[in-house]
Amino acid sequence: MDALVFTGDYVSCGLDYFLLPFYQILFMTLPDWIVLGLTLVCIIGYGLYKSRTTKNLEGYFLSNRELPWYMVLLSIMGTQASAITYLSGPGQAYTDGMRFVQYYFGLPLAMVVICITFVPIFHKLKVYTAYEFLEQRFGIATSTFTSFLFLLQRGLSTGISVAAPSIILSSLLGWDLWWTNIFMGGVLIVYTVMGGAKAVAYTQTLQFIIIFVGMFAAGYMVVHLLPEGVGFFDALKTTGQSGKLNVITSGVNENGFDWTDKYNIWSGIIGSFFLMLSYFGTDQVQVGRYLAAKSTTESKLGLLMNGLIKVPMQFLILLVGAMVFTFYQYNKAPLFFNQSQVEKIKKTEYAAQVNQIEKEYDSVNALKRNYHITPGNSIERAKEINVLQKHSDSLRSSFKTLLKKPGINGESNDTNYIFLRFVVDYLPKGLVGLLIAVIFLAAWGAIAAALNSLASSTMVDFHKRFSKRELGHKQEYNYSQFYTFLWGVFCVIVAQFATSIGNSLIEAVNVLGSLFYGVILGIFLVAFYLKYITGKVVFISALIVQVYIILSFLWPWITMQFPTLANIPDPVTAIMSTASTIGFLWLNGIGALGVVLLSILLHPLLKQKLVTVIK
Repeated sequence: MDALVFTGDYVSCGLDYFLLPFYQILFMTLPDWIVLGLTLVCIIGYGLYKSRTTKNLEGYFLSNRELPWYMVLLSIMGTQASAITYLSGPGQAYTDGMRFVQYYFGLPLAMVVICITFVPIFHKLKVYTAYEFLEQRFGIATSTFTSFLFLLQRGLSTGISVAAPSIILSSLLGWDLWWTNIFMGGVLIVYTVMGGAKAVAYTQTLQFIIIFVGMFAAGYMVVHLLPEGVGFFDALKTTGQSGKLNVITSGVNENGFDWTDKYNIWSGIIGSFFLMLSYFGTDQVQVGRYLAAKSTTESKLGLLMNGLIKVPMQFLILLVGAMVFTFYQYNKAPLFFNQSQVEKIKKTEYAAQVNQIEKEYDSVNALKRNYHITPGNSIERAKEINVLQKHSDSLRSSFKTLLKKPGINGESNDTNYIFLRFVVDYLPKGLVGLLIAVIFLAAWGAIAAALNSLASSTMVDFHKRFSKRELGHKQEYNYSQFYTFLWGVFCVIVAQFATSIGNSLIEAVNVLGSLFYGVILGIFLVAFYLKYITGKVVFISALIVQVYIILSFLWPWITMQFPTLANIPDPVTAIMSTASTIGFLWLNGIGALGVVLLSILLHPLLKQKLVTVIK
């Protein structure tokens, strides 16, 4: 099926904006729309039906603490795997190979530590949020600061998650992305405000089953559509020769260990361990999932099973992307997978250059396909194919350079469009609708859980803490719904800016989390393991480390805006630029260990100062 080109140029502010001509959506056939519509309506209806609960905080935020372990597991996995996972994950493997799977290598070990330390304490204290524990341990200042960091990073990352399915609707229906974000966010807000945690948990259970079916079907179709005589293992061989099966990488090059390498075995085990420990142990989005379990045992079982299942699951998602790469070795690959950007630049003075690049790109791909299907020396063929692949990659880079030209300012990263383009162009009737539904369901599950958790932290850690009015159960429930609505609006606003992010969306979310998760984890580690450290010490330590990480990460931009800072002595410059020159996963370890070590160092100093003041 040939791809239908959408330019996204249709502009209107009235009702006719949404009543697009039918020819714009021809690739979505009637069976696709039936599958998509029925799936989404049934999921929403099922979730709202199962969400009947006590109208108080425990019912709205924690499902009355009555979920079994398997629902805890599916809720945890559904919350972790948003639409970004299924939309951007395969594209990540297509462009960078499968080494992204190393990002999850620290997860199983983190699950063990959380089950031993975090879960028993949270359940024993019967907290609504993880930050209530910090108030009992350190006082209001530290718990409020930690909760604020959570709200900031989770609110921003959820906005990015709203943008992911909006990209899909925008591409499929030709809608303007601004209006699409509002539409998607509005549906999610209504769904989450009405249902609460119980609707999230029950819908995620059914969603996950449909998601697995959809992704398995997509993987099967990638292999099925390969040329006759090319089977799964032949495709794997081709993928491996192209360097896309780089599941394990050492991060070592001719100059030694490369600290700027984002994904390798060491950053995956060490950096990811700290990230996952913080995400599942201190992020209310995940803490809220297992606090809703019937017992400590049910929580632990759900978490441990997540540690066992998540890595193979992510491996398979990335493998689908690697197989899509192999598919395009035998079939005509687009120069750029976001076709609207191609059409945009063709309307400018650079149209002739684009046409020339496209012509050369098609010629190179034709040679590459010929090498793949022609018998001969496999080693020699692999060398020639790699040379041609580098040539085609350089042509794609040339096109992206044109997109960045003044007056065009196009989106030069098409990672988020690769899998979507394959689905739309090649999958059969009905299955396209199912795959689009998969991405929608993943988005709704993860975003609904995030909005529910943002509201719970706002209500428990801020409203109830600082409000002087006593509230009844009904009033607390109403305020909780109101805060869910407000956070939904905030995330829609963030989504309006998120689609211009240069990285893939899945990477952008993880970078954002790594800026804050380490510090949050460090506070909890001090609370659990350094009983003698006071709240004042850990608050000052966390504040210093958080400011350092943010400033150092932004240091290149800061020095660009303020050139005089370039005159700072080298040692200071080196320290400040650390976070911007190493792989982002390491920031989690730096943040966590930085808070712990600084707390240990500051404790005797502040203690001595306090003694002096008393004397």
